[in-house]
Amino acid sequence: MMTSKRFTQASASMLILLFAAGLLVGGVGIYYVTYMQVNNLGTQVSTLQSQVSYLRGFQNVTYQTINIQQNGTSLENLYNNVINSVVLIEGDTSTGGVQASGFVYTFADSNIVLTNNHVVQGTSNLSVTFSDGNGYSATVLGTDPYSDLAVVSVNGAPASEFKPLNIVSSSSLSVGEPVVAIGNPYGLVGSLTTGAVSALGRTITEPATAGAYAIANVIQTSTPINPGNSGGPLLNAAGSVVGITAAIVSNSQGLGFAIPSDTILREISALITTGSYSGHSYLGVEGGDMNYATAQQIHASVTYGFQITTVVGGGPSDGKLHVGDIVIGLGNQTIRNNDDLASYLEEHTLPGDSLTLTVVRGNSQVQVTVVLGTRPAPTT
Repeated sequence: MMTSKRFTQASASMLILLFAAGLLVGGVGIYYVTYMQVNNLGTQVSTLQSQVSYLRGFQNVTYQTINIQQNGTSLENLYNNVINSVVLIEGDTSTGGVQASGFVYTFADSNIVLTNNHVVQGTSNLSVTFSDGNGYSATVLGTDPYSDLAVVSVNGAPASEFKPLNIVSSSSLSVGEPVVAIGNPYGLVGSLTTGAVSALGRTITEPATAGAYAIANVIQTSTPINPGNSGGPLLNAAGSVVGITAAIVSNSQGLGFAIPSDTILREISALITTGSYSGHSYLGVEGGDMNYATAQQIHASVTYGFQITTVVGGGPSDGKLHVGDIVIGLGNQTIRNNDDLASYLEEHTLPGDSLTLTVVRGNSQVQVTVVLGTRPAPTT
């Protein structure tokens, strides 16, 4: 009995020792597995940190490249390619002098300078100075106050002075597209500014030159434009002309306007050969933009369009359009306001064209056909 009891105690002790040894071995195993997992996780984290650091460095390099270049052309290269084509225009007026900008263009094998009408209007002793400092007397070949364009010839300048710019259609411009202006603001010759197209199809007025008539289909840009920039080129990212800088709004910031290149291309032949342009169509009405408040006041069924306040007697619309009519369509295009109406007439019509207008008259919508006239000479 004693021997059996001792054997039982020995067996129990052996089981306890084996259990303890198992716990020890299991603990060591778990520690090893855990250690390996933590070590592997640390390696993965280190690898990820390296990859993130690499990506950050790559993104910074890409960002800098985008800032420096526009459509593959650096601003430095663009400037160097066009600066010798931009000129300084000076002249005397009855109130002092004018100092502005222009640029060289070749049309039908003739070297000319393009600028604004308001730059050369009423001037004497007109001169053009090229980027190399050589100056020559100049003569106005043609002007159009309704698009604020002028063509100037340079007297006695050798052909080597003329480095013409390329003019492309402005019809492909989009809001947000980068543009560059080069000119002579405040006499600071050859200054470059950058910005973007901020709106298209605007209308502006220049009472001193165009009278009461609007200059239509104008480019609005955030590119800084100052006195002296007038007449200089507005360029796209490839360095081609898409407009001529024309005006600023007093006391504004980042609000300038340019005559679109399509207007230049449409008029230049007439300006050179006849000295003027007579292709501005004339509807013979005056009015203002519709809006919600006006619609509520007059109980109109639309809150957009161009409301007629005057029909010129003897004009194209006399007897066809009435005071109070709201023009909401020209041809197949919706007319929201005066900008739309003036830009459509400028871009899509000529004097003598028969134009169908969609008009809200009272509670009805009617179609009215008008044969467009030629815009009268400005009264200033």
